[in-house]
Formats: sequence, structure tokens, C-alpha cells
Amino acid sequence: METHPALAEQLPPLSAHEAAVEADRCLFCYDAPCTHACPTHIDIPRFIKKIATKNLRGSAETIYTANLLGATCARVCPVQELCEGACVLGSEHKPIAIGRLQRYAMDYAKAKGIKPRAKALRASGRRIAVIGAGPAGLSCAGELALRGHAVTVFEKRELAGGLSTYGIIALREPVDVALDEAKMIESLGVELKTSVEFGKEITIEEARKQFDAIVMSVGLGATPALGIAGEEAIVDGLAYIEASKVGAANLHVGRNVVVVGAGNTAVDCATIARRLGAERVTMVYRRTQREMTCYEHEYHFALSEGIEFRFLSQPAGVILRDGKTAGLKCLRVELGEPDASGRPAPKAVAGSEFVIEADQIVKAVGQQKPSLASLLGLKTAKGYIAVSEDFETSVAGVYAVGDCIRSHGSASTVMAVEDGKLAAAAIERKLATAEVR
Repeated sequence: METHPALAEQLPPLSAHEAAVEADRCLFCYDAPCTHACPTHIDIPRFIKKIATKNLRGSAETIYTANLLGATCARVCPVQELCEGACVLGSEHKPIAIGRLQRYAMDYAKAKGIKPRAKALRASGRRIAVIGAGPAGLSCAGELALRGHAVTVFEKRELAGGLSTYGIIALREPVDVALDEAKMIESLGVELKTSVEFGKEITIEEARKQFDAIVMSVGLGATPALGIAGEEAIVDGLAYIEASKVGAANLHVGRNVVVVGAGNTAVDCATIARRLGAERVTMVYRRTQREMTCYEHEYHFALSEGIEFRFLSQPAGVILRDGKTAGLKCLRVELGEPDASGRPAPKAVAGSEFVIEADQIVKAVGQQKPSLASLLGLKTAKGYIAVSEDFETSVAGVYAVGDCIRSHGSASTVMAVEDGKLAAAAIERKLATAEVR
């Protein structure tokens, strides 16, 4: 799919010479900190060493062993906070560009048709359903297929990939990268059925009769309501990003844009607005910079894009003139004692009302908890699907992975991929002791 030039992938691919020079900088540490910092535990020194010795097939296979979605993670992982942040060269020198080297190896694998190696010699006779074709679901499906199981993935959207396709700015991951990776998972023997909504086209009862195990990888829901007057005029942040990736012709960008929120999705929305023509973009957040949920490097990136921030400001209503957005009414905020999130609770200051002019307001304030949990009668924890150490839900034979189970800790693509990998191993252990139907 074509991407607006202003949203083209931020970093160009490394040339062969650049990759060789960068790989040669690696110290190939024993018990490497970078590998420990990687949630999927890729053997980073090993794959970089293979690049240095021009064994790109071996490099790609090393990555696949730990992470089937290496092409996506090479682009969207917060490497500054993880592997590159742990690099021993980072304290006094520039850390190794691990993410870009991983992308180099994964791009080679795509070009040469290199796939992960099967872990089973023959079909197991087991059938497994995966609900949702996001990173966690695709990772789990691929790992199970490599173990010889027959896997069917059901995806309610038209395209596979989940947030990688629809919800991550093209600047970091173009749509084609996510779709190509989904095709690679299909090539392992996974059957992918799109435009099929679980609970409607296929019920839990039907699935339990047809499959030996079911894996829920349903992500999260829509952006929650702000509960303010005129909210119907506010644009949903995830829909804003989606339109910039798969429906650019229908994307309207205002001249004076306000983005409510301060997470990575909010930064993505603000960046889209700024790069697609907005003269002024302001991010409004009810706490301070210290409490922002976006990564620090994303905050500095936003500043470099010319995006403004209004901290300690709480939206109170949308101002409309002749039916069109004219501004966001806000109240100033003071921070009190920590709330359930562990962050200081914002308290509006009486009589502190002010207005930020805007002809477009976008909200990116997180996502609602998975609705399928209550529909299927699954136990929850803080609204998320509750699972055991083996990712099994309160219903035997039904597992869950990814953002829908992330009741604590940070949610990220790489964590979702690791969930899928670990759940596949747990399902394998469980099925090994059960009789084949």
C-alpha cells in the first residue's frame, strides 16, 4: 500500500557496507546484557556476528528461533529502552544499532524467501484456533504450526496484523511490512480467515467442538469516552492512525489540531497531524511530563517535530461554532495523592477554565478492556482476561495472550510476541499428555 511521503519509514535500510561496519563494532559479549534486555531473548551477539561474517541466512534463522515477528519488532521495539539501552557501549560510546541490524537481516530473509525451521517432523493431528491476527496471535499460530499442529486464525478485520497494520504510524511500520509478515506465518501452514468475527460467524461452542485448544488474542477495545460535552466532534486516535495507513484519501487533518493524551499513540496522532499539514499541533495532558506514558525518546521526537505540550490541563468540553469544532475548553489541574495507577491523581482547580483554539480534536487516552471476556464468561483481573502461568484462562482449553491479558506491566508488540511463543510451548505441553480426538 502507498504511504504519504511525509509518513514514509523514518530510518532508511542499512546498505551492505553500513551493516558490515556496524556489526564489526559489536563486542559479542558473553552473557550479553542486550539479550537479557530483549523480551523475546534473541541471541543478539550471535545474529550480529553472522552479519559480520556475511552469513545472513544464519543471522535471520537465529532471530526466527526466538522471535517469528522479527521484521516488525526490528521497527517498532523501543530499542532505546531495551536492547540498545543495555548495550555496554552505550555508557561511553554510541550503542550498537541492534534494531537496524535486525531489520537488515529480516529484509534479507524476506527477499530470499527464508522461513523459520520446523520443530516437528510430522503432523500432530491436533487442531488449534487462534482468535485475532495481531502480533500475539500470529506469533502463537506460527510457533504451533512449526510444532506440527493444524492452526486456524480467525480475524474480524479485513487485513491481518492487528495494531501493526492499523494502529502504528507508518513512520515506524508501513502496512506492507505487517502484511508480509502475516503472509510468512501463513506459509508455515497456518490457515488465516479474515472478516470472521468470533462470537458471531463462529461461536465458542462451535470452536470447542472443532478444536483441541483455543487461543484468544483479541487485543483491547475502542478508545474510552472522555465524558465531556461535544465529545461527538472528537476524532478517535486509533481511527486517525488507521486512516493515515489504509484510508489516506479519507483522512482530514485540521490546521490547528489538539491531541488529548500523552502515550505513544497520542504522539503518533500528533506526528501525523504535523506532517500532513497542520500548522499547529498541541498535546493536552492532565498530568506532567514525569507521568507521561509515552517513551522518553518519543517525547523528545515530538518536540523535534514542533509539537507543543499543555500539561496539567484537563479537557472539560468542546466548543462548537456553526456545528464545527472551534476549540477545547480545559481546566487547570493540581496533582494529589497517587491513584490506582500509582500516579498522582489530577484534581481540577475551580474557576481555572481556559480555551485552546482548535479546528480538530483527537483523543488517544488508552483503550477499553476486552469485551469478549464477559461474553465468554472468562474471569478477569482489573478488566483484563485472567490467565495462569501457562496462559490458560478460567475455562479449560481456552488460552489468552497479548494486550488483552496485560493487567500489569507495560504493553508492547514485543511482549505480545513473547506471550504467543510461551503460550504455544504451554499448549504443546498440555496436548502432549492428552488423547488425540
